[in-house]
Amino acid sequence: MTRTPPKKEGDKPTRTKTWDREPEFATISGLALFLGFSSRQVFDDCMRSGKYSEILKRGCLRVEAFYESRLHQHSTSGAIFALKSMGWNEKHESKTTDETTLKTLSIKIIESGPKPVSSEKEVTIQETIEAPPNNAIQHQNHTNDPMTQ
Repeated sequence: MTRTPPKKEGDKPTRTKTWDREPEFATISGLALFLGFSSRQVFDDCMRSGKYSEILKRGCLRVEAFYESRLHQHSTSGAIFALKSMGWNEKHESKTTDETTLKTLSIKIIESGPKPVSSEKEVTIQETIEAPPNNAIQHQNHTNDPMTQ
């Protein structure tokens, strides 16, 4: 920090941040190194089930927010690659697949009627002859036709 004297009487001196190099971009590996982890694997294990997992998740979310902000700049390919490696996807998928349970539908085939045949040779045709109804016979006997009397 450098201190600049006030320009006018009564003004406060201004403080300016100065550094000897440009600030580094936020990365997950950089976060792990800064926090003293020896590898990404140890960092990931601690983030999943460690004592400080919520704090580490928040740090990763901060890095993710940095990459997301880079999407508004001219060259976004690096930010897109980083976000994809963090689980981002180009397609909009519903999150219901994690929340719903898949159900299995059982289908039971019940046979009804005759079984289908595999060829025409298995088909047999039965002829049945039915007698005319009783009323038709009586009607023929009562006609005025001399041949029938």
